[in-house]
Amino acid sequence: MANANAICSSFKQELLVGGHNFTLTTGDVFNLALYNSTAAYGAATTVYSSTNEVAATGTYTTGGKPLTNVTPSLDTTTAIVDFQDLTWAASTITARGAMIYNTRGAANKSVMTMDFGSDKISSAGDFTIQFPAAAAATAIIRVA
Repeated sequence: MANANAICSSFKQELLVGGHNFTLTTGDVFNLALYNSTAAYGAATTVYSSTNEVAATGTYTTGGKPLTNVTPSLDTTTAIVDFQDLTWAASTITARGAMIYNTRGAANKSVMTMDFGSDKISSAGDFTIQFPAAAAATAIIRVA
């Protein structure tokens, strides 16, 4: 079973109690971790786990890599969050999905899970996550 494309239910609740801060300079640190095709994370996921995380060579390490936040904004009436694209250089990686999670404290609370639809592979090259445009209909995280 593969990951699901889902905003984690626990994240939705945590937003209402100020559990996540996406502000660029003063916010929390969010990581993106990559997973293999046997991972099964989705809306019910509450925290980061290394179970079924990719085994890669090169610059990928367990826990993934920090994302560079772009301060949340509004596109008409939809709040949006964006991140700068993320690259693991000179790496051999086979990934089927990913998870964004908040590294604040020891909680590592999950934000969202992604399924790439098929294995994405780099062979001693760059593995890049390209985030969609920051707009109400396309941003990676949207609250409408």
